[in-house]
Amino acid sequence: MKNFTTVLKIAPAFLLASTMIHAQTKDSATKEKKIEEVVLIGYGKQKKTDLTGAITSVTAKDFNGGATSPGQLIQGKTPGVQITTNSGAPGSGTSIRVRGISSLTGNNTPLIVIDGVPQDFVGISGASDPLSLINPNDIQSFDILKDASSTAIYGNRASNGVILITTKQGSAGKLKINFSTLASVSEKMGNVDVLDADSFRNFVNTYAPNSYKSRLGSANTNWQDQIYRQGWGTDNNLSLTGGIKGLPYRLSVGYNEQNGIVRTNSFRRTSLGVNLNPKFLDNHLTVNVNAKGTFTDNQFPAGGVIGDATYFDPTQAVYSGNSNYGGYYEWLLNGALNVNGTPNPLAKLEATRDISSVVRGLGNIQLDYKLHFLPDLHFNVNAGYDYSKSNGSTTVSPLYKVGFANKGSYREYSQEKKNSLLETFLSYTKNINAIDTNVDIVGGYSYQDFRNYVPFAPTFTGVNPPTVGNNYEDRKVLVSFYGRGIFTIANKYIISASVRRDGSSRFYNGSTDNLWGVFPGVSVAWKINEEGFLKNISAISNLKLRAGWGKTGNQEITGGTYPAYAAYNPSQSGASYQFGNQYYFMYRPNIYNPNLKWETTTTKSLGLDFGFAKNRIYGSFDVYQKKTEDLILDSPIAAGDLSNHNILNVGNMETKGIEGSITFVLIKTEKTTWEFSFNATHYNSKITKLVNGADDSFNLPVGGIAGGVGNTIQAHAVGYQPFSFYVYQQVYDNGGKPIDGVYVDRNEDGVVNAKDMYYYKSTQPDAILGFNTKLTHNNWDFGFSARAVLGNYVYNNAASNSSLQSAATNDYLQNVYSTTPDYKFSLPRYLSDIFIENASFFRLDNVNVGYNFKDFMYKGSNLRIYGMAQNVFVITKYSGVDPEIFGNIDNGYYQMPKVYSLGLNFQF
Repeated sequence: MKNFTTVLKIAPAFLLASTMIHAQTKDSATKEKKIEEVVLIGYGKQKKTDLTGAITSVTAKDFNGGATSPGQLIQGKTPGVQITTNSGAPGSGTSIRVRGISSLTGNNTPLIVIDGVPQDFVGISGASDPLSLINPNDIQSFDILKDASSTAIYGNRASNGVILITTKQGSAGKLKINFSTLASVSEKMGNVDVLDADSFRNFVNTYAPNSYKSRLGSANTNWQDQIYRQGWGTDNNLSLTGGIKGLPYRLSVGYNEQNGIVRTNSFRRTSLGVNLNPKFLDNHLTVNVNAKGTFTDNQFPAGGVIGDATYFDPTQAVYSGNSNYGGYYEWLLNGALNVNGTPNPLAKLEATRDISSVVRGLGNIQLDYKLHFLPDLHFNVNAGYDYSKSNGSTTVSPLYKVGFANKGSYREYSQEKKNSLLETFLSYTKNINAIDTNVDIVGGYSYQDFRNYVPFAPTFTGVNPPTVGNNYEDRKVLVSFYGRGIFTIANKYIISASVRRDGSSRFYNGSTDNLWGVFPGVSVAWKINEEGFLKNISAISNLKLRAGWGKTGNQEITGGTYPAYAAYNPSQSGASYQFGNQYYFMYRPNIYNPNLKWETTTTKSLGLDFGFAKNRIYGSFDVYQKKTEDLILDSPIAAGDLSNHNILNVGNMETKGIEGSITFVLIKTEKTTWEFSFNATHYNSKITKLVNGADDSFNLPVGGIAGGVGNTIQAHAVGYQPFSFYVYQQVYDNGGKPIDGVYVDRNEDGVVNAKDMYYYKSTQPDAILGFNTKLTHNNWDFGFSARAVLGNYVYNNAASNSSLQSAATNDYLQNVYSTTPDYKFSLPRYLSDIFIENASFFRLDNVNVGYNFKDFMYKGSNLRIYGMAQNVFVITKYSGVDPEIFGNIDNGYYQMPKVYSLGLNFQF
């Protein structure tokens, strides 16, 4: 496996040396302001004041500080967009949802387009999030397309919204240098609320038989403290921007290193970027060249170690006092390892080395030619290529419990992904004075090819020979034709209409019957403030009414690359057929559905943009309705086919929502500015159909949990929100204590069984709120960002896994959640609604303060020194460590760290 350690180590030294270069800057602020006046809308751009769809733009000046992944830059910044950090591990990235979800089993991630290149929805092995491979410091803006009237131009991948990411570009003029360096320290938020050593001794002595009492130790070990640490990090970035003889350029290099708060966990990323923006043929030909390269090294902690630290007996010492099993204490039975016992978490960390290296290169060249004989007509060609390759390995030492039975193990894996793009389009923009109308028309063609190759990766052990398997390779092709027209009449009335026709190989069934889909969108806007009866009212800066309708699709579905095509695949190890004394791998048919087609989402929306008092108060409000039809579900089918289930278009879902944002420019003087922004989102999704004739008595179980075999805690059912918790209603005594194993007979048939389970809450919150402020005074600046999620519910799996049984099972002791002695459940009651907890929260995400030393070396130079705190505090009633968990099932979650940083930014 390739190692980039040398590159990573020299990067900071290179950055520091480069800051000694001398240059002058003066004109960047003016150009940045011009960029902010327009918004990307897909295959074009539009003035913010002329937008007809629900589009939000967030630029670099408003980004959250300290982000290690692009999604963190805009967390809490815009309504209708929920961004949840996947875990507290560095490089883990974020999960993004725009106006809820549009699919039950498909991908609900919005389409990400970086510098005009649409990204693959699926990541690569060895990287937790493909977006974490992009350096956030290279990003200039996010343009978020939220409604179908604006996303329909992206067709079959746009049901979950579209996010257009623009990276920083070159600018003509003298050389400008920007160098930033940041040092940070991370620490845990807290520990899972399990019993300490003395409380656990009391618990065991009260509820366990004598044979288990004798297993208690004399130590007082906090196992969570043992696996956690302070994690140090650094983030360094250097950029050079300028122009050489009419060639604007931007060169950048970055180095980020983060040590996780769990021991052995680390993330290192080196990034390189080149942007060239020359013009030729008397400025008729504009060329944009963007190239980004990243080299990432990861070391992951051993899987399940957080849960092991939660449950390991706190009365046992870390070390055993002998050399067996690496010298660590482990549970024994009859002189040998107790295979059922919780492994020593520190030993597990030391025994496991799980590493990966990922290389990613993303680039495109875009040519925009303004025809000499017709300057209003532009011909645009965009060719892009996105290449990723990962190598990783997992080694488990035979000296420790986790590797003892197999005498150690080793697995090496790799993956290679290629994404090729070719797009061409014509755009025509003309202001027709005779009818006082501006016309903007676009028509184009797109071809995108995704290839994925995964060699079979056997696991080698000291006991058995490695298994034999097959390499995996797939290819997906998307061919599209699209067009859009925008007509602005008298600078008051705006009409926009688009259509895209997509053909996808994913729905190939041997014919072209279901290959193609058509996705239209239309929207209108009325700039009320331009009407004569309002135009002279100075208090109204902007007042615009918007309405839109559109259809979009979703091809990111389950069921393999070609779920509609009849195919045979070779069997895997363990599924061979015996002829005589020889075993042979056989070809076997896959289950398929030749009638499979797109999931289609139709959206209606109505919005109002406003600005008052010279835009000292401005914002927007939107209401919308989304209806998704032909939901693709892995559904049960009648006997007689190749399986008892298949991928079918059988479901419908409806979402209604309202969202808004408002910004107050409280102070705006020559020396002082103060802005405060607030945004709010509410939506309600409901499943309206699953399979023909099904009511709420039929459901599809989802949401797997730890404990037992195959247990789930959530379900999809008609008439309820997706991912609703499906549980029994707990019965309590007169003192408010839960009664063990007693639940409400909800159907009143005299028997408590599965028919009495009910749908209680879901992963969908009631409201999502965002708060942001920014204050500058003379050379000082201060800001904070915060979020609140109301009506958020989480299943506490750590609590549900604990019971009195934990003190007397399988010849070892297991720690329990703090509520266990109070509940006194004899067995784990996984399906009781007592473990569905209100996890509403308010989180102060970021606080920063800085001071600018202007002209600190010479006129035009600047030094900013700043301090920052992230994840400062969380206010919640949830009994777990962190109430914000993607999927809302708390089971060994890698908690978000508190991060404290000190940074320097030099501009020359």
